Amino acid sequence: MGAYRYETSIDRQLREATERGEFENLSGAGKPLAGYGEEYDEDWWVKDWLRREGATAGVIPPTLALRRAAEDLETAVDRLHTERDVREHVAGLNARIDQARRGHLDGPPVILPPFDADAVAAAWQARKAGRR
Repeated sequence: MGAYRYETSIDRQLREATERGEFENLSGAGKPLAGYGEEYDEDWWVKDWLRREGATAGVIPPTLALRRAAEDLETAVDRLHTERDVREHVAGLNARIDQARRGHLDGPPVILPPFDADAVAAAWQARKAGRR
């Protein structure tokens, strides 16, 4: 009596499709996977979705836009002219961070700490003094 091998319905469907030749001459056959060997990017799926959908670079989920705004904080405040403007910008960013942490913004979860307005303003003052 030979050994009986259990075949799931998925295995059967794959075997039958292979026997019919449905996996021959696929467009990606023999080509490496996109991004193979590159540094891992945690936002790969969003960038891939945007590319597939033909969306412009300016169309991203609000939580990812927030992450970008947090990364670009120094550049953004350096364009401002008064300390009051800097503090208002930080307050607005912190309000958006609070919304994201509460789950009120669409997109992947973003856990950012709020920014210290005093520290941001002091760093802005130091950079401003250094440019003079």
